[in-house]
Amino acid sequence: MQNSINRREFLKSSFWGGSGLVSLPAIFSRSLPGAQPSDKQIQNGQTVRPPDIIFFMTDQQRWDALGVLNPRIKTPTLDRLARSGVLFQQAVCQAPMCVPSRNSMMFGVYPSQLGIKSNGSHSYSDALLPLPALPERMRLAGYQTAGFGKTHWGWVDSPISTRGFEVRVVGAKEVGAETGARYQDDENPEGLAAYRKEVAAYGGGEEAVAGYIGAVSQVAERDHRDGWVAEQCLKFLDSDVDPNRPLFLYLSFLKPHAGLNVPKRFEDLYDIKDMPDMTAPPWTEEPDTHLAAIDRLSASHSRRHAAWREAFSKMTLEERRRTVLRYYANCSWLEHYFGEALARLEKLGRLQNALIVFISDHGEMLGERNFRFTKYCLYDSSVRVPLILSGTAVPEALRGTVDTRPAELVDILPTLMAAAGVKIESGLPGLNLLGDNRRIGTFCECHESGAPAYMWRKQDWKLILFFDKTLAEARLAVNQAKGELYDLRKDPDEWHNLYGDSQYAEIREQMKTELLMHLACAWDGFPTGRG
Repeated sequence: MQNSINRREFLKSSFWGGSGLVSLPAIFSRSLPGAQPSDKQIQNGQTVRPPDIIFFMTDQQRWDALGVLNPRIKTPTLDRLARSGVLFQQAVCQAPMCVPSRNSMMFGVYPSQLGIKSNGSHSYSDALLPLPALPERMRLAGYQTAGFGKTHWGWVDSPISTRGFEVRVVGAKEVGAETGARYQDDENPEGLAAYRKEVAAYGGGEEAVAGYIGAVSQVAERDHRDGWVAEQCLKFLDSDVDPNRPLFLYLSFLKPHAGLNVPKRFEDLYDIKDMPDMTAPPWTEEPDTHLAAIDRLSASHSRRHAAWREAFSKMTLEERRRTVLRYYANCSWLEHYFGEALARLEKLGRLQNALIVFISDHGEMLGERNFRFTKYCLYDSSVRVPLILSGTAVPEALRGTVDTRPAELVDILPTLMAAAGVKIESGLPGLNLLGDNRRIGTFCECHESGAPAYMWRKQDWKLILFFDKTLAEARLAVNQAKGELYDLRKDPDEWHNLYGDSQYAEIREQMKTELLMHLACAWDGFPTGRG
């Protein structure tokens, strides 16, 4: 797509145009820095209550799927948060897939530091966690911690706790089993069965061709997994908020990730004539890129792309536009629930001193690069994420601004802990996004097949280093690494690889050096650094 959700158009336009807690090992409570209020919470000799922290999250929402960036999309709640807060326009995830991205964000370190590098990675049992997760840190800081919806810790060979959430509603059990959490499987089995029947033909992860074609959903909204989770969150806000403690509220949805079975009232918000087509790049086959290597080394990725391409290349313009429309409608549907939650919080007086976060875990290709969907690559539509900080806890001078600094999802943990007045380990790679420190680029890694691919991204340039070999082969041939270099100012679609062009040798080598030293500093800080 030329970012067929027309990225060039956006770049030129003006921005404004539960259950009980199962505790983690006691060592965390003994050794975690800042479990008591820090000096930042002391004013005029008195302890000041830290802000309520409201954490909203979606799954697979593109960085540009916000109305303030794309007038085709209707996201009034998120637009209000952006206009009254800070929109980080250059934010990226640390891995373009759910499990490593979410673990990285929750623990505050890179996927390769955790060893959780793909959706199939073995995750940690509670007894072996290398760090406390964000909700446990918030609990130790004195917050009431309530978590609703997806965390997706990944495959674990023993039961895990709620990892700091005192009130925990996960949703459907396929999202992850947490001891002490509540599930739709148990409390609304008939509704969940109706949902599963509707998406039965959508394939694994609901991302087969049928999942991206979608449908007007015939299932009641409250019986969708996200609808049920939202309903439980609103019930909690109506009756169970502790008036004596600050609140850490986490509301995280499974969509706009496919499948695109959308409630009618949200699909009806859009006119199909206003939707863009999926513009193809100036080649018929993927050139010698890391994505071509992934396809060659992974039979499942190759088969899936072949199926998407076969189906969508034969569709009419209107049929392709319908997929885009339903993706947008999914975004509108979920942000509607965020608006309902904020209305409840305002009624409770919980927005008078609050920090509100909105993020997604990674992006969505949505038909780019010859009808490529989902994520699993290092191009912008896959790795860039929407990121908003809003609320009264945002310094007044920053409200209503667009921040173009290089931001990462690992920045969420230090930002929230700083807002809570809690000091954290010095070796973590993230930065406080409401502070003054600024990195020069952003990092993402992809371990989807073969040897790893690494990205180093600046506002104007992107470098990708990769092998087209298995890891075993690459270990013996590190001199055979390949690369991609893109001038994002002139080529925001990342169609023209300049890596081998001698005219750009200086910027290529500079980017390579910065990537190497960024990783050296991150890996020295954790797990082997002084901390």
